[in-house]
Amino acid sequence: MRSTRLVIATAALALAATACGGGSTGASSGGGGTAAPGQSGFTPPKMEAQKSLGASEGQVNLVAWAGYAEDGSNDPKVDWVHPFEQASGCKVNTKTAGTSDEMVNLMKTGEYDAVSASGDASLRLIASGTVAPVNTDLVPNYKNVFEGLKLKPWNSVGGVAYGVPHGRGANLLMWRTDKVTPAPDSWSVVFDPASPYKGRLTAYDSPIYIADAALYLMATKPELGIKDPYALDDKQFQAAVDLLKAQKQNIGEYWSDYTKAVQAFKSGDTVAGTTWQVIANLVTADKAPVKATLPKEGSTGWSDTWMVAAKAAHPNCAYKWLDWIISPKANAQVAEWFGEAPSNSESCALTADKGFCDTYHATDEEYFSKVHFWTTPIAQCLDGRTDVKCKDYSEWTRAWTEIKG
Repeated sequence: MRSTRLVIATAALALAATACGGGSTGASSGGGGTAAPGQSGFTPPKMEAQKSLGASEGQVNLVAWAGYAEDGSNDPKVDWVHPFEQASGCKVNTKTAGTSDEMVNLMKTGEYDAVSASGDASLRLIASGTVAPVNTDLVPNYKNVFEGLKLKPWNSVGGVAYGVPHGRGANLLMWRTDKVTPAPDSWSVVFDPASPYKGRLTAYDSPIYIADAALYLMATKPELGIKDPYALDDKQFQAAVDLLKAQKQNIGEYWSDYTKAVQAFKSGDTVAGTTWQVIANLVTADKAPVKATLPKEGSTGWSDTWMVAAKAAHPNCAYKWLDWIISPKANAQVAEWFGEAPSNSESCALTADKGFCDTYHATDEEYFSKVHFWTTPIAQCLDGRTDVKCKDYSEWTRAWTEIKG
């Protein structure tokens, strides 16, 4: 599952200056051509997507989160790599990465063909020219990807796709039903400085958690004018930081290891805080009285994207992998193993647990419309503002260190 990817980037990393600014260029259909500046707030280096597929090169080198390229070594029954190798003639060599920073650094070595990038890494890879636009016409299964995942700010620029969506999930609010009453429907239960649950609340341990505070302020302090929790000017950013500093006195533990989060809820040491659906499932399976919900303010979340290296040594095998991993059967397998909603609309009929897609809201676009997926904060405001500068990820990292003390 997500056990090795729980720490989001912690080093001060900013987008390459050479990738920012400049005039607009035209975008072409099918994922090819060069991109115009769009919601992402920068102009990527000029680069063409692959126009056609050639013969397999015999192998493909992947950078992936644990659980995304299973070959049966962890569980003999969990294997979608060997069937791919047999079908494609491409041997899969996988480097498992534990953080988004590690993924970015590995891809910049030029040794890898494709990567399963999260939203806090994808824009960095695009802006630095490390990954290329993807011609989705060469990925037949892309047509069955949920529309709510296509051409989003974390996987495209100017209407040009830079990868194919792998899956998605929301960061939920969970609470012990025997400790917290009434049942909360708002993030106020974790952000109220006068919380009656002081010392027994939990929060996700990452600079990206600043977006959770910003999301709460979007709903509760509209005078701040926050439109995007990842696009914060000085005043908005300081308000989010101040909220998190006030929250710290009530936090019993920040979690970055999902097994510790499970144990804390089971023991009752934690009674409310941020969770993932897979954590809620594990705690419930162990008979602990918990419930999880998407609060009325909405939530943050993740949607990972398979991207192709700009200088891939094995581009044809990389494209074949992209098509395979979002094919109905393989995407159903990885979604169940990992614990997330699949990206392929046909995968739900193929999950072993027939209620899986209901549990993960896979087909519920209204549900996911309330989820603000992780993306990389940059100085050029992602909400379209041009009259102010926003705080980039390096500043989020410094602030998170200050918040935790």
